[in-house]
Amino acid sequence: MPRSATFVRTALRTADTISPALAGRIAYVLFFRTRPRMALRDQDRPTDLAARRELLRVRGRDVVTYRWGDGPRTVLVIHGWMGRATQFAPLVRELVAAGLRVVSFDAPAHGASGGRSTDIRDWMAAIEGLQLRFGPFDAIVGHSVGAVACLTAARTFAPTPLVVTISGAAGPMAMVDRFAQMVALSDAARDRLARLFAARIGETPASVIERFDTAAQPLPYGTRLLVVHSRDDQGLPDADSVRLHRAHAGRSRMLRPSGLGHNRILSDDDVLDVVVEEVTRGEHPAPDAISVARTGGERPNGRTDIAHSPLPFV
Repeated sequence: MPRSATFVRTALRTADTISPALAGRIAYVLFFRTRPRMALRDQDRPTDLAARRELLRVRGRDVVTYRWGDGPRTVLVIHGWMGRATQFAPLVRELVAAGLRVVSFDAPAHGASGGRSTDIRDWMAAIEGLQLRFGPFDAIVGHSVGAVACLTAARTFAPTPLVVTISGAAGPMAMVDRFAQMVALSDAARDRLARLFAARIGETPASVIERFDTAAQPLPYGTRLLVVHSRDDQGLPDADSVRLHRAHAGRSRMLRPSGLGHNRILSDDDVLDVVVEEVTRGEHPAPDAISVARTGGERPNGRTDIAHSPLPFV
């Protein structure tokens, strides 16, 4: 464990013995830390330069949006916490080569966008803004926190034929729980962190599940799901992705490779092949047909045929 992480864990453990409420408050501040910002990687610069950039007003702040390609079908890709849109550069290149248009954004305090703080409400507002500008989307792909955002959007205001989650979760409380585990919070301190997290976004712990948990509130029956999560992901283990996959039995498939961690998975050739194949295969149902089932669930026998693959699907 890095020295800084060891120090934080020791300091939180000490605070926890004095006051779990204090430890929960400190953990809350650390949980929403956005620095250091992820730098633009050299190999992603050509894709960054090829993008058509615009500004989108999101909850009183401008965020940078990106657009690649001019295809008739549009895919939205959404980065995660302490990430940036150009993390998807390998996927963007593949999708544009397949004749698709790809759009994305840098959330506040991320990538090329300004600001020092943010939360999932900004992700949701940015998705809504891009939906108005470029939607409806033929697919939405989200990484980490972006996966939670795209699932919620697809359930509520951005119906789409396909959602792809990468290194994600069914809902944000899995991320709160993982952070609490990583810094060794007591149950009382973890509960304090969960309440503070929920209050920040105008919710309670119970209403966070109702609004943002897509295993508890499944996608509309017309939406397919591809769940991609590396078995060795230490940042966010795949247990909640498994829960998400099982909640959509019959219309979800899950790819569980090994050795790709939390971020490397975004540039793995085998993973890219599967995602591109899923986005481009078959005819998609019209978004209007999907929107009639926003309450979630699945029609009887509404199964999706899944082609055989040598990769570790479940």
